[in-house]
Amino acid sequence: SISLLWKEAQTYPLFSLLGEMEGHMFECVNQAAVHEELEDETRRLCDVRPFLPVLKLITRNCGRAERILDSKIGVLIGKGLHELDALQDQQVKDFRSKMKRVSEEKMQRMQLMSCGEWLRSCYSTQLGTGSLENLIDKHEGDTASLKVSLHCTVTELMDQALKKWQTTHGPEEDIGTRSDYVLRVSGRFEFLFEDHPLNQCKYIRDCLLANESPHLTLVHCDVVKAMFEKEISTIGSVLARKTSNPPLPLPPKKRPPTVSTLSVFPAHQLIKGVLSFVRAGLFHGTELLCKTAVSSESSSRSEHVWNKTLEFDIAVCDLPRMARLCFAIYAVMDKVKKQRSTKNTHLNKYQTIPWVNTMVFDYRGQLKTGDIILHCWSSFPDELEEMLNPIGTIQTNPYTENATELHISFPEYSTQPVVFPAFDKVCIYSQYEGRYGERLQQLKEIMERDPLSQLCENEKDLIWTLRYDCRENFPQSLPKLLLSVKWSKHEDMAQLQALLQIWPKLSPRDALELLDFNYPDQYVREFAVICLRDMSDDELLQYLLQLVQVLRYEPYYDCALSRFLLERAQSSRKIGHFLFWHLRSEMYMPAVSVHFALILEAYCRGCIPHIEVLKKQVEALNKLKAVSELIKLGTIKTKTKQAHLKEAMMTCLRQTGFIETLSDLQSPLNPNILLAGVHVERCKYMDSKMKPLWIVYNNKLLGGDTVGIIFKNGDDLRQDMLTLQILRLMDLLWKEANLDLRIVPYGCLATGDRSGLIEVVSSADTIANIQKTSSNMAAAAAFNKDALLNWLKDKNSGDALDKAIEEFTLSCAGYCVATYVLGIGDRHSDNIMVRSTGQLFHIDFGHILGNFKSKFGIKRERVPFILTHDFIHVIQQGKTGNTEKFGNFRQYCEEAYLILRKNGNLFITLFALMLTAGLPELTSVKDIQYLKDSLALGKTDEEALKQFRQKFDEALRESWTTKVNWMAHIVAHPS
Repeated sequence: SISLLWKEAQTYPLFSLLGEMEGHMFECVNQAAVHEELEDETRRLCDVRPFLPVLKLITRNCGRAERILDSKIGVLIGKGLHELDALQDQQVKDFRSKMKRVSEEKMQRMQLMSCGEWLRSCYSTQLGTGSLENLIDKHEGDTASLKVSLHCTVTELMDQALKKWQTTHGPEEDIGTRSDYVLRVSGRFEFLFEDHPLNQCKYIRDCLLANESPHLTLVHCDVVKAMFEKEISTIGSVLARKTSNPPLPLPPKKRPPTVSTLSVFPAHQLIKGVLSFVRAGLFHGTELLCKTAVSSESSSRSEHVWNKTLEFDIAVCDLPRMARLCFAIYAVMDKVKKQRSTKNTHLNKYQTIPWVNTMVFDYRGQLKTGDIILHCWSSFPDELEEMLNPIGTIQTNPYTENATELHISFPEYSTQPVVFPAFDKVCIYSQYEGRYGERLQQLKEIMERDPLSQLCENEKDLIWTLRYDCRENFPQSLPKLLLSVKWSKHEDMAQLQALLQIWPKLSPRDALELLDFNYPDQYVREFAVICLRDMSDDELLQYLLQLVQVLRYEPYYDCALSRFLLERAQSSRKIGHFLFWHLRSEMYMPAVSVHFALILEAYCRGCIPHIEVLKKQVEALNKLKAVSELIKLGTIKTKTKQAHLKEAMMTCLRQTGFIETLSDLQSPLNPNILLAGVHVERCKYMDSKMKPLWIVYNNKLLGGDTVGIIFKNGDDLRQDMLTLQILRLMDLLWKEANLDLRIVPYGCLATGDRSGLIEVVSSADTIANIQKTSSNMAAAAAFNKDALLNWLKDKNSGDALDKAIEEFTLSCAGYCVATYVLGIGDRHSDNIMVRSTGQLFHIDFGHILGNFKSKFGIKRERVPFILTHDFIHVIQQGKTGNTEKFGNFRQYCEEAYLILRKNGNLFITLFALMLTAGLPELTSVKDIQYLKDSLALGKTDEEALKQFRQKFDEALRESWTTKVNWMAHIVAHPS
């Protein structure tokens, strides 16, 4: 510590010049090669993990208490706040000072709340965080069974529970009244506060559907009050010390011109090639606003200087507010140039193409002016829009040393800044026009098409002409109207903005599409966010993955979507938890690291009590990563080696540092689950390539109950996370239509670069294991059609077996339809599992949207449905001719398929919003076309059902082939 250093320094001659000890702290270079200030001296060096064993002494700039908070936030979000300070970017400064003010106000409001208000506002239906030690329930050991009506309310149930308690324990024990307690779900940190009938509580409904008894616990209000007071004191200690610091800076005054232009001088650029030229284009979303401009060729071998003005055929007054200027630099080889081939080989003759994008207006709406250096990116997508990359980020490459530099200069149009006009001034140009009712039928046909359908120019003109009819008759088709606007004409833009003011509110599901890259206009995106405000917390959680991804499309940090997400996260700890992890897991990506760091910092400042809770999770994951890396070092596959490795893993987990860090935390997969400590004897590592860890925890809130978690290090879990999210949505849509197909959308969360967690589903085994346990020979295992049914019989007797077979039939139908629609590939008996209750479910979604694994160039799966004789045998209850049961199964499949078709546009939208995430099997609109085909969008229900039945019958005929494939898999993977 610094005190030891100071003691040592006293013996040196210049000690008096050091100054006060409190004015100094240590700094190191961490594993990410970044300078990290070690403000918090309680951290252990093994957690800091400096790159070299060298610490540097530096002076502090402000109060110690504030620096500790900044340091904690920096460590938590994975980017030191001093890095944000060092950016010297006015937009970053403005956003941070604004968010600091907003967050402080939020914390001050929380300080004034009563315990009850805090419970409802902060946690809605779940209670989140606080001192884990205080959560041991009063009357923990006492249980009682109550038989109540489903229409019984929460308060009536509590009254009955207390009455029963009084009866069994006698009147001499004073247990207080109902108002002294809150009702909690046993084993989870979820509370039922509102006085609703029990059948409206999600937990109760889930239990009844699974044929399980609900378990609830009465928790004394003193426990909740202690948590509340702890949170309020945490906030108080931070706010109190802020008053002693100087006030926050005011937002800067509007400064003179940083105006932007359309004439560009690419100055110099480092690229290896013979002839180089620059191509530039003005875009609004993916729409090119005018013809692209191309520079002359430069033949230098190192620095290229063009000194060329690029002009665009568009007036400055017609530039849309969200116009972006996109550049690409090409180096053309001499030989290719001489060929002058007429064939379209333009891409082959270029080396890797540096590209970069910048907004034409800055974040304050001023047209940019003056010299700018843009550091280019070198990767490039498959689909080239005019050989440019408009969908790419508008951030420049932060790795400036190796990046190609492009120097451009925006001219000044006047001595005053050119500012995009305010909304009221824009609307002056809008004029109301008459209606054209006679072409409504044609409009109806266009509006009913799916989002992937292209509009021709005539159709766009018709939509624009009939825009008021669109508003009255097809308000949900606003996206098609937006694609029909001529964004290069300011009159059209003005009319669209006026129309938006009177446009009916869309449902949140319809509004999601407006956040796609094709709709960059800020008023459109603000309208979309207004529609999203109607979402419940559960619904917002359902779509949070996409809402975080579309932040990439936002060119400015302070936007309606950022504010909306922060507002909702700071009002619900569960939303805050998942927003944190979705952002934190992508902090390693250079294009979003600053944007995501700013939102994470703002969240932490507005939810100070959550910092320690999240920090505990981050530290626990770092420890699991260390264990994983230890196991990966032992790669030789021998039994003795495996035994040694397992022993080493257990020794590691028993170390004091590991025990402390891995105990008493909220599960990142579900913050309502409190993990007590690791059950070391039951932990193991799995034998697949990346050696995932299988960690078993004791449940803090339910003695004897365990929670299994798989930690993966080296696998990208984002595709699994997306697939499971879509499965969860399918389950929701089916339930909305009164069809419960017993889906098991287990938890999955990416937490960093190729690392994350997967929930272990209890009492389940793979089909392969079930078949192997009843057959000694691997080759015969896949052909043992009775194995699965016998396994279910072992687990369920009497009426329970009929229930289990029904669960199997329903879940098999659900997963058959889901795998067909999503094109989930590489299905075999090791990634299909069955629970002892009968529920079948799929795991490992490495291949989706028809990207099936192939062997020797032939696709291993010839059928999109996975139906084997075993499955049919169970569905038919082991009776060969049981056509009634199989008929029910077919009916479930068809019903499920038609429900998904009705929501086809929603699925297309959700996948489209993920296009920029960088998933290997979701990179272009062509990938999403698979969904359109599998859902037969554009066809009638009758035509779609006919196609579906053909595929179903084909799967039935091919079920023997599937069995042969599975046999091959079992022989190839005997362990």
